[in-house]
Amino acid sequence: MDFTGKTALVTGSSRGIGESIAIRLSLLGIHVVITGRDAAKLDALKHKMQSSGAEPHVIIADMSNPATPEQLIRETIQRFGRLDILVNNAGYAVSKSLSTTEPEEWDRMMAINARGPFFLCKEAIPYLQKSDCATIVNISSVVGRLGYEKQAAYAASKHALMGFSKVLAREVQPLGIRVHTIAPGGVATDMVKTMRSDIDTSSLIQPEEIADIVEFLLTYRGNAMIDNIDVRRSNGTPFA
Repeated sequence: MDFTGKTALVTGSSRGIGESIAIRLSLLGIHVVITGRDAAKLDALKHKMQSSGAEPHVIIADMSNPATPEQLIRETIQRFGRLDILVNNAGYAVSKSLSTTEPEEWDRMMAINARGPFFLCKEAIPYLQKSDCATIVNISSVVGRLGYEKQAAYAASKHALMGFSKVLAREVQPLGIRVHTIAPGGVATDMVKTMRSDIDTSSLIQPEEIADIVEFLLTYRGNAMIDNIDVRRSNGTPFA
């Protein structure tokens, strides 16, 4: 498929996995909307992508804000007139036991990791269904199916993401929209550094490897549908 002129929206694209995915999509000739809270990092990414001939559109937004999903879709359509690919990558986590997790931390994790993607998908569907390559990729985590100490709230939010993704895939299949989830173990990102400072990030999955998977999902559009991809480290362990 020729992706030239298609449009993608990538949340949490100021760093890590989101940044790598945004760069990869732009190299496929896709117009990319990059969004996040860090204006400086998004500006740096914009200039980096421009050096390769891309012209990304930047939207400063916080996925914990209930108004953000509508804003992102509205501004994407105003800028490019279409939406073909949605990557829900923005994430938030804290490393705390269940007994020490505060209500506001729970609320923020659920807002960014579950509610935001849920309603962003809802806002995107009317435009995605017009595309011949309509794709939603939700970036989950190994904790969306396993449990780790001091990650109860984070695990709950990722289980929620996985759950609604399964239902969404069934609901939009008649519209020609494909829904994929990618559930990686430890990826060398800033989030992992804050969650597990004891781990040598050089041994972890690299963000570019997740971008490889996204590219495969987009370019492979045969009769076989891939629902979820679990990604482990080469040593066989999902995280540690």
